[in-house]
Amino acid sequence: MIRTEDQQLILQNIGKHIQLSQDEQTHFLSLLSSRTIARKTFLLKENEVCRHSAFVVAGCLRGYTVDNNGFEHVLQFAPPDWWIADMYSLLSGLPGQLNIDALEETRVLLLAKSDQEDLYRETPKFERFFRIITEKSLVANRQRVIDNMSLTAKERYEQFCRHYPTLIHSISQKQIAAYIGVTPEFLSKLRRLRGMK
Repeated sequence: MIRTEDQQLILQNIGKHIQLSQDEQTHFLSLLSSRTIARKTFLLKENEVCRHSAFVVAGCLRGYTVDNNGFEHVLQFAPPDWWIADMYSLLSGLPGQLNIDALEETRVLLLAKSDQEDLYRETPKFERFFRIITEKSLVANRQRVIDNMSLTAKERYEQFCRHYPTLIHSISQKQIAAYIGVTPEFLSKLRRLRGMK
C-alpha cells in the first residue's frame, strides 16, 4: 500500500505539467509500487537492464559510473520530488552503465516501463508529461557537460548549490566532489572560502 503523503507528492509533481481527472489519478497510482532502499543499497547496478522509472519520496539516490581506475563519477542526485532512471537502458532495453544507489534510507515509487507504455496509449497526456521531464533532463545534462568544460571548480560548486540546495549539508563532501569533478580536499577549501563548514 502506498502512503497517502507519497501519493500526494507524486501527483503534485505530475500536476506541474498535466492535469489528471480523479479516475486518471486512481489508475496511475494503481500502477505504482513502493520500495524502501537501505543506505548503500542498489536500486540498479551497471550492466543490468533498467525496467522502471523511480520517483523519490524520501531520502536520496545517486546515479553514477565507475571508470577503469575505480573512480566514481556522479551524474545525478535524486532527492525527494525527483525522478531517476538509466534512460539509455530504459529506452533501449539494453544493459546500462549507470549505478543507482541510496545515500540514505530512501523510499521510492516505481513505474514499470511496460506500464508507462500502456499509460501512453490509455492516457496520452502522460506521454506529454514524460516527454517534458525527459527534455528537461536532456537540457540539464547538456548544460552540465558544457559547464564541466568551461566553468572553474568554484563555479561548478556554485552551480551545484543552486541545482541541489537541499543537499549541500545533507550529503558527504566526497559525493559532492565526485559530482563537480574535484577532490574532497579541494572541495573543503572551496567551502572554507564560502564560509561553510
